[in-house]
Amino acid sequence: MNMLNNYRFGSYALLAMGLINLRYQTGSEGNLSTSSVLITIGGVVFILTFIPKVSSILLKGPIKKLSLVLLVALIIYGILI
Repeated sequence: MNMLNNYRFGSYALLAMGLINLRYQTGSEGNLSTSSVLITIGGVVFILTFIPKVSSILLKGPIKKLSLVLLVALIIYGILI
C-alpha cells in the first residue's frame, strides 16, 4: 500500500468530520467557523498528497510523526466541537 494513502485517509476523515459537524450542528453559533477548520485542513492535505514535491516531504520520518500527532489532535478537536 502506498504510504500516501494514510495521509489521504486521514485527510478524508477530517473532511468528513467537518462536513458532518456542519450539517448536524446547524443553528449553533460559530458552527461554520469551527467546522471549516476541519474541512479546510482535510481538503488542503488531501490535495497536497497529489503534488510530487510535497508528497516526498510528507514521507520523511519526522514529518510522519508530527502529522500523526496533528491528526489525533484534530480528531479530538472534531469530537469536542
